[in-house]
Amino acid sequence: MGVYLLGFVAYQLWFTNILTERDQAELEAALESRFAAVEVDQVPLDEVYDPFSGLTFGTDGTDPVENAGNDAAFLLIEPSAPAGDAFAQIRIPKIDVDVTMVEGVERGALKKGPGHMSDTPLPGQPGNAVISGHRTTYGAPFHNLDALAAGDTIEVDSVIGTHTYVVREAPERCANDEGLCIVPQTGLWVTDPLDGAWLTLTTCHPKFSSRQRLIVFAELVAGPNAAILGAT
Repeated sequence: MGVYLLGFVAYQLWFTNILTERDQAELEAALESRFAAVEVDQVPLDEVYDPFSGLTFGTDGTDPVENAGNDAAFLLIEPSAPAGDAFAQIRIPKIDVDVTMVEGVERGALKKGPGHMSDTPLPGQPGNAVISGHRTTYGAPFHNLDALAAGDTIEVDSVIGTHTYVVREAPERCANDEGLCIVPQTGLWVTDPLDGAWLTLTTCHPKFSSRQRLIVFAELVAGPNAAILGAT
């Protein structure tokens, strides 16, 4: 039994990383193909659904071009990728992360790399784009997510360009631990729509346990849609 347990631990902590490294190599090639093949749509902002207000932009009495600084307000939109396919690259310089992300947060998808929660907006779009990733095993892309602090940058390359986010302070409703946002597994409020454009990263907490979730909130500050969404 002891030999079996040691073997299982070795598989989880070592061999799964090899599997993910292989998958990442395939995903990088697939992402290049997506960038070359997928067409970007330009959609008038007053036809875009705002997940925070539950309305279409411009139907709540506001001026959809007020923050755009030009006469026509168009949002760049890309189609979603099929479940399990590569759709974007995420870079977090503070913790040396540079990996390809996949669509979906199912178990099989997350074995390949961080996954996008499909019922949330894509990065660079209005609302709250939620990305989940392993903290241990399968490449452990979010192993050091707890090292991030307010002011650190996160970049996401998607079909429409590079989106730059800045980590913000954890909300008061978090169970704060040195500025971190720790929530129970049932803390689904972290996926709720947000005003503006946000990127929310989620992973297990503490390390080697799935008892809780560690959350990082980052706000869009630059990118193809930043000006039209009022990012500063």
